[in-house]
Amino acid sequence: MSARAYSPPAPTGRLSAARHFLSDVWRLTRPYWSSDEKWAARGLLAAIVVLNLGAVFMEVWFTQINADIFNALQEKDQGAFIHSLLVFGGLALVFIAVAVYRLYLNQMLQIRWRRWLTERYLGDWLENQTYYRLQFAHTGTDNPDQRIAEDLRGFVQLTLSLSLGFLTNLVSLLSFLAILWSLSGSVAIPWLGIDLPGYMVWVALVYAVAGTWITHRIGKPLARLSFEQQRYEADFRFAMVRLRENAESVALQQGEAQETRGFNERFARVVANWWALMRTQKRLVWFTSAYGQIAVIFPLLVAAPRYFSGALPLGSLMQTSQAFGQVQGSLSWFIDAYVNLADWHATTTRLTGFHHAVEAVRAASRDHAGVERTVGADHALTLDGLALTLPTGGTPLLRADLTVRPGETLLISGPSGSGKSTILRAIAGIWPFGQGRIALPAGGTATATATATGSMILPQRPYLPIGTLRAAVTYPAAPDAFGTETVREALDAVGMAAFADRLAEEDHWSQRLSGGEQQRIAVARALLHKPGWLYLDEATSACDPETEERLYRLLRERLPGTALVSIGHRPSLAAFHDRRLTVRRDGEGTAELVAAG
Repeated sequence: MSARAYSPPAPTGRLSAARHFLSDVWRLTRPYWSSDEKWAARGLLAAIVVLNLGAVFMEVWFTQINADIFNALQEKDQGAFIHSLLVFGGLALVFIAVAVYRLYLNQMLQIRWRRWLTERYLGDWLENQTYYRLQFAHTGTDNPDQRIAEDLRGFVQLTLSLSLGFLTNLVSLLSFLAILWSLSGSVAIPWLGIDLPGYMVWVALVYAVAGTWITHRIGKPLARLSFEQQRYEADFRFAMVRLRENAESVALQQGEAQETRGFNERFARVVANWWALMRTQKRLVWFTSAYGQIAVIFPLLVAAPRYFSGALPLGSLMQTSQAFGQVQGSLSWFIDAYVNLADWHATTTRLTGFHHAVEAVRAASRDHAGVERTVGADHALTLDGLALTLPTGGTPLLRADLTVRPGETLLISGPSGSGKSTILRAIAGIWPFGQGRIALPAGGTATATATATGSMILPQRPYLPIGTLRAAVTYPAAPDAFGTETVREALDAVGMAAFADRLAEEDHWSQRLSGGEQQRIAVARALLHKPGWLYLDEATSACDPETEERLYRLLRERLPGTALVSIGHRPSLAAFHDRRLTVRRDGEGTAELVAAG
């Protein structure tokens, strides 16, 4: 069983593509605005909208004051000039306050919305081991960490800035359109035999539409290039994180040359796509810069004949120029926001793909097809007709029929790659690929870590979180779940007494401790949690035989009622288990569990 890859329907035509994109935006946006935080969010948004509209109103007022100032200068009316300056100063103070709180409240709404989305996406990603299942789902989703850490931030910021910017520009357009219409008068068009009223409005409209069309033609590749740049950057960064996490293995094998080649190949994709971005943005900036500069002088050139004819005073000429600039700027909002719109489109596409991939995996985990996990009526672990396959299906890798009673100890051995560890993955519920039934012991649901249900799986390579040593020992419980002396005693019991005084020390412990020391930390966890069912997947393979014997003897002595299911190769482990099974392959390549000879 595997999650079906998300393949969005291919929209036909630009209008259909726009509707499809806005539908994706709405699906990502709606949950927060209908959540339990909706009233606070809506209140903040309403306040921001009011402040934006207030700013537009004051900008309209500014144009009238500027007209009064220039008219006073033309008339040499000192009293009117000083009065206009005082009104301008008072209005400027209010405008500054509005600008400050408009930004402040916008940032407040951004972080609240981002926090809610991050908590939700993290929850969906972590629920039912979705983060693990994604790697088998063939959904094409890359770098989930970037989706949650960066794309959610970008989506919130761009959605608010672009939507509020569009609203503000629309209101500004309507406000200044009336002013420009009243100031521009009419112009005769001899070849049509008509007088065109509000001619400055029509000039601004033609100017903005032409600029928008050219901008779209030039900047159309930006959305795709932005999407690719984010992916290549994340791939390059992740490769370096992988090297850091496996530094010792690479160093021991002297793999620096191969790693260098890999880094250079990934960074070459970053550079190549960056050059493509540069060329597209260069062409776009050439046009938008020229467009903006021409817009400064263009309205004066168009309105100058009416001023020189005496139809417009100086103040009205300046007001006309400002109103034209506001109308043209509002109509040209698409030009100014084009790069952000391209980023918004790319970010939304990435988040939508990630969301659908997670939902597909979660739906697959709820599907009853494949391996069925239930809680049995008794306290035994039962594998009934279990046939495990690859995520793509095909011939079973391993078949197993097995019953383990409470308190029993079982050793499973066999050749490497025969599917032994996959049995434990299926018991833990993270390998649903195959057929059959797993009846878990009542009160002992198996997970990859200790839980309140009383089961624990110790993998060959334990996970040690970055933080204090105490947190690493008590994981997945909270660091204060056990008393200090209890934790120190567990470390001493597994032969790590030298670390007992370093419980408060923070470090990257998976890089500081050897493989054997990490496995001893995992056994110390089992001693602390005292699970009723303990599964060990070659959990002592990095230890020397004497240490391994000591750890198993410790588990049998400290956890006498715990059922042990071990996977291992060393014959010496048989002495600590009551039963022993081995993996044997048949002629068709399928392995099965049989009693060891």
